[in-house]
Amino acid sequence: KVVASLPCYGEDNVDAQRGRGVFQRSIAALHKLNEAGYGSSSSDLELDLVYNPSGAFLPPSQESLEGDYKRELLDNFGIEFNNLITITNMPIKRFADHLAKQGQMKEYMELLVNNYNPQTVGGLMCLNTISVGWDGSLYDCDFNQQLGMGIVGKSEESSATKKKLSIFDIECLTDLEKYSVLTDNHCFGCTAGSGSSCQGATA
Repeated sequence: KVVASLPCYGEDNVDAQRGRGVFQRSIAALHKLNEAGYGSSSSDLELDLVYNPSGAFLPPSQESLEGDYKRELLDNFGIEFNNLITITNMPIKRFADHLAKQGQMKEYMELLVNNYNPQTVGGLMCLNTISVGWDGSLYDCDFNQQLGMGIVGKSEESSATKKKLSIFDIECLTDLEKYSVLTDNHCFGCTAGSGSSCQGATA
């Protein structure tokens, strides 16, 4: 399976978000993937595309947007793909800097909190997926990894001492079940609206 980011099916929107010429290069790459069998209805090789909003708003319905993507990409470029994954912009790092510069951080956080959907919780990626750093350090999700929020457990030297865990501290993934998921304000990004995860909407 190949998962590729394409924030819109229109050239102007993609180039405005990613840079001049990115859309045409993306289309060329998708053509090569289709030629190799990815995304074709007659092949088992899957091609999924990822959408994230261009600003401080929630993604639209994943199902309806996928229909728009498939129609526009097939009619205009002859491109096929399997699934569309919609991801909410997290209020961290570069996007947080953008929100701060635009004076939109408070408004965006209110949007996420006010659109909290309890039905998204069961599908949160932090409940069944971990992220592993280059040095083996463990994180509950990609976003916690970006923020340096590692999974914290007991040290072997002292049960009273806490330390960030790595793959060298566990025998199997079930060893992590006794530890609570680390949360912060950015977690509302995964629970707002239809939810957000590495697999797309969760509700």
